Amino acid sequence: MASVTGRFAPSPTGSFHVGNLRTGLIAWAQARSQGSRFVMRMEDIDDRSRPEHGQSQLADLTEIGIDWDELVYQSARRACHDRVIEELLSRGLLYECYCTRADIARAPTAPHAPPGAYPGTCRNLSDKEREAGRAKLSGMNRGPALRLKTSGEAVTVRDEICGEHTGYVDDFVIRRGDGAVAYNLVCVVDDGTDGITEIVRADDLLSSTPRQVYLQRLLGIDTPAYYHVPLVVNREGKRLAKRDGDVTLQALKERGWSVREVIELITDSLGMRSASAEEFLERFNIRDIPREPWVFIPPAD
Repeated sequence: MASVTGRFAPSPTGSFHVGNLRTGLIAWAQARSQGSRFVMRMEDIDDRSRPEHGQSQLADLTEIGIDWDELVYQSARRACHDRVIEELLSRGLLYECYCTRADIARAPTAPHAPPGAYPGTCRNLSDKEREAGRAKLSGMNRGPALRLKTSGEAVTVRDEICGEHTGYVDDFVIRRGDGAVAYNLVCVVDDGTDGITEIVRADDLLSSTPRQVYLQRLLGIDTPAYYHVPLVVNREGKRLAKRDGDVTLQALKERGWSVREVIELITDSLGMRSASAEEFLERFNIRDIPREPWVFIPPAD
């Protein structure tokens, strides 16, 4: 049987809430239940990332019993990301885009594309039009983005929890105008570098998966198995956030909750109530997790 490698890839832009811990626990248990390697990847290229947030996140994961075989930082791989961009450029698969968000909002959508898809405005410009585009952005103190020249096809992804999901793949951004490499590229390249074969993450990322699979195929990277798990939401049905109250491990501990009680709360929401990560691992089967979002209501004053 082929070896399996799982991962958890948070962005260190703030403290974890119980939804983040829940997804991390599922990802860890899915890998460990198969005796597999588990990678912790800090996706710290976001300009909101802070080292102290990463340290806090890792401490929370350790406290609830999650371990990992390798810890990697995405920011250390910029040279690798740049090499892939150079490869795509050499293959004629990238082009400069001078559109602002307002430009894109005003542009008509292509007849065969869904609303919101990039219409290819900058794809076939003349040299003179490109010069004008660069001049426009120069006056705004930014450079052009780089977009992937796609075939404009629909890509179907088989998700082990959500079933088949089909998404139209437009000419999406590979590198932003400020020079930052886009999420869709870095996660694909890093998953390939780390040998990731299974990805467990929240289902708000399902819609981006067809783009990532398209890019995997272009780069010759094997497509991993995907498990998109339901989000944790607040009482209004919106994705849980720190502004919703006492939703972090530290906040709950300050209210008198023990780590064991927090683990019991999270695992109970999955129908596998356990007092520890080890106990959860013994009971874990990803096929048994609920398919509906978990509504988390912070403890009242």
